[in-house]
Amino acid sequence: MKDFPSVPRADDAPPDLFERGHLWIQEQPDGAPLRFQLRESGLIRFGDRTRVFRDDVPEAYRHAVRHVRERLDRTALREAVGDPESVVFFGAAMHKRTIDYDWDRTPSVLGFDVWSASRGAFLPPDSVEKIYRRLDLDPVHAFEKEVRAVDFDPEEYEIPESNWYDGPAAGVVVRNKTGDRAEISHSRLEQTEGSETPDSSADAALPSAASAEDLAEQYATDRRFEKIASELRDRDRPVTFDALYERVVDDIVREQHDRLFDDAADLDFGAFRSEIAARTNRFLGEGG
Repeated sequence: MKDFPSVPRADDAPPDLFERGHLWIQEQPDGAPLRFQLRESGLIRFGDRTRVFRDDVPEAYRHAVRHVRERLDRTALREAVGDPESVVFFGAAMHKRTIDYDWDRTPSVLGFDVWSASRGAFLPPDSVEKIYRRLDLDPVHAFEKEVRAVDFDPEEYEIPESNWYDGPAAGVVVRNKTGDRAEISHSRLEQTEGSETPDSSADAALPSAASAEDLAEQYATDRRFEKIASELRDRDRPVTFDALYERVVDDIVREQHDRLFDDAADLDFGAFRSEIAARTNRFLGEGG
C-alpha cells in the first residue's frame, strides 16, 4: 500500500508552493494516521503510517475501521475507477490525542488525500473532496479554496477556529493542485502537545492505574448507553447487544484514548471490554 506523504513545515515548503497557482487551506486534524484501500475481493485493507493491519486491528483504530467499513460506498468507488486497488485513501482516525474535539459531531475518520496509481500522483484537493463525499465519507474541512498563492503569506497567517470544537485548529495544511503541500501548526498547541490540557482536567482525579472495573464504571454510563441506543434507532438499526456494545466501546475509546492507551495506564483491555459487555447486558435487561 502506498506510503503516507510527507508534509513539510511552511519554512521547508517547495519553492513554487507560495509563488504560483492557487491554494487550498485545509484544517489539519489532530488525529492518528490512517490509510485504506478497497481490494478486488471487496474487503478493505487498513494501515497506519508504518504498518498494514492484517486481522489484528489495534484497539485504538477499531472505531475508524468500523466507520469506513460501514460507510464506504463500494459501488460508487468501483464505478469511479476500474481497478479499486489502484487507489489508496489517506486520512486521520479521530480520537483524543491533544485536542478534545466535540466527539458527537466529529466523524471517526477525516480524509485528506487520495493516491491514484494509474496517474502516479496524489489527486488535487478539489477532486479529493468530491471523492470522499461521493463515497459517503467526510473530507477534512477547507477554510479557504482557490486562494492565489502570491496573496498568501505563511508567516502572517493566523490559525482559525476548528470546525470540530470551540477552539483553534491544530494547524492547517496548504496545498496546490500539483501535489505540493506544507503545514502551519498552531503555536499554542505545539507547546502543549503531549501534556495535559485544560480540556482534560475534568478527569484529572482518575488515577492512571485505575482498574478495568473502575474505568468501565467511569465511562460506560447509562447516559452513554442511552445516547448510542438513540443513535441506532435514528438510523433505523436494531439495538442489539453487538451493535450497542461495540459502539459504546468505540465511543469511549475516541473520547478517552489519551488516558486508556497512555504508556503508564497498564490497562487490561480485555478485562475492560468484559466489564462493558456486562454493563451492556444489564442496560438491555433493564429495557434500554
